[in-house]
Amino acid sequence: MSVALNTQPKIINHKPLVSIIIPVFNQERFIGRCLRSLLHQTMSNKDYEIIVINDGSTDRTQYALELFCDPFDSIVKVITNDVNLGLPASINIGLHESTAPFIVRVDSDDFVNSNFLSFLYFFLEVNDYADAVACDYLIVDDDERVIKRGNCYDDPIGCGIMFHKKHLFKIGLYDEAFLYNEERELRIRFDKNYTVHRLELPLYRYRRHDKNITNNSKEMEHYEVNLNKKHGNQSNS
Repeated sequence: MSVALNTQPKIINHKPLVSIIIPVFNQERFIGRCLRSLLHQTMSNKDYEIIVINDGSTDRTQYALELFCDPFDSIVKVITNDVNLGLPASINIGLHESTAPFIVRVDSDDFVNSNFLSFLYFFLEVNDYADAVACDYLIVDDDERVIKRGNCYDDPIGCGIMFHKKHLFKIGLYDEAFLYNEERELRIRFDKNYTVHRLELPLYRYRRHDKNITNNSKEMEHYEVNLNKKHGNQSNS
């Protein structure tokens, strides 16, 4: 399956510190908000790269991405899958393309606080013992009104976690067979050898809307069965 690079990133004088991975499929409505929040960080944009994997979108997602991707002056790199490969495969493509030692995933319908990158990076930089760090999050509606705060320990989500990239490669990246529950499957394997620490700040904005992938209860149940088959009781911990 061929993968085409649509844009070239801005020429950077040194290697970025953080790679942001954004898989996107038919999110023309929200991807702009996501990217704007990431382009306006307190961390200098010479210190991070944004890698968007357009997973065979059939709406105007590609056009929305082009608005942010000046090939001569952009830290946004877009990779286009010829066909829809699924969320975990797209994330893995982004991980292989990344050049930074730290990785964080952001979903294309979500957005983040302006201190998101700098606070997570600083935590890992000054704490040598930390394998990864997750921040709390705010659940918001379509109009970005806050519904409630989420605790990343009690109710973990797949995004808003900054990892050492080397750890993700050591555990084998995302299992591409898990089109749903991919983040839970990854965490089961990650937690066997590493620890995710909590930063008690709601830096991530998790958008709740009618097209959330977790709304597909039938598929979620199917992959829950597969999760139990692979990991047994660990998947319920």
